[in-house]
Amino acid sequence: MKEILLRVWKQSSQLGEVECGPFPAPGRRIIVWFHDETIFYAHDMHCNPWHHKDAQAKPYTKGEGYSLMIADFVSADFGWLSSNLCSVKKTAQKIIRPGKGHDMYSNNDDIIDQFIKAVQIVKEAYPDFEHVFVYDNATTHLKRFEDSISAQKMPKGCKDINRKCIHVIGKNGTLMSKKKTIPMADAQFADRRPQRLYYDDGSNQGKFNGMLQILEEQGFHKKVANFGKLNVECKKFKCPEDKENCCLCHILYNQPDFANGKSKLEIVLEQYGMQVLLLPKFHCELNFIEQVWGYAKQVYQLNEESLQEDVLEWNALAALDSLPLLSMQHFANQALQFMNACDQGLTGAQAA
Repeated sequence: MKEILLRVWKQSSQLGEVECGPFPAPGRRIIVWFHDETIFYAHDMHCNPWHHKDAQAKPYTKGEGYSLMIADFVSADFGWLSSNLCSVKKTAQKIIRPGKGHDMYSNNDDIIDQFIKAVQIVKEAYPDFEHVFVYDNATTHLKRFEDSISAQKMPKGCKDINRKCIHVIGKNGTLMSKKKTIPMADAQFADRRPQRLYYDDGSNQGKFNGMLQILEEQGFHKKVANFGKLNVECKKFKCPEDKENCCLCHILYNQPDFANGKSKLEIVLEQYGMQVLLLPKFHCELNFIEQVWGYAKQVYQLNEESLQEDVLEWNALAALDSLPLLSMQHFANQALQFMNACDQGLTGAQAA
């Protein structure tokens, strides 16, 4: 992240003006796009009315009402990710109406589809810049391909089958009752040669090799004492910190091809020539879009309460469009200050 910050635009702390160089690092300017989702609720409004002392109490609608999830990208340079090069405005914004009888919550495929749309826009509207996309460290963003290798639930020895079992999705996006199994992809030796995890021929053809066989092929039976007597995994997978080779699962889990497996999102971004960064958990102060959402919701809550979904969407989008770029830049500067404080080992209270 430090190298990226050397090539981004910097805002003046006094006038809110953007400094355009010179920069310490060579290369094209970098635009950092932060991604996140938020939900607006129909009944999430400020309610502080005046009533006559003799007036009867008016009942209020219970619950949060209809909800509207909005996922988008924002940068301190241009604000919301959009393009006005043609008569119709292009945006990477994704709107979902979650709830019973409505849309399902966004999944990993939705995240990737939105990214592809965002890439098309940045290449069209901002071709002179390099672009970096920053995502939360959420499970939805970290999902791997179905055939990715994993040390979890691997048997110790040869087994008839050891494959991932996944649900089948119907054409309308609903889960089907049947499931299908997918074999894991090949692992890698230290010299990058592929390592098959299933027997290709013989009486065990199609069966899973087992962890012992996989690690023996990598030479661990010569490196680890009592290798054949190691357990599959420690109790509740809580391995002692002072032992590197306590169980087979721990050894396999720490091999580069298992430990450094990339998510679907990272692989797709690399295919499009883009760089992705994943924020650490509990990162709210590091992603300035969180403050952007807060600003927008403060504006949204000033509207009158409505039971109509189209009014909810209109008010939410109007609140998002009301944010001035200068405010976004101030939020981004504050997030950068927290990043710098965390890098220096300060606590949250000290950074604030």
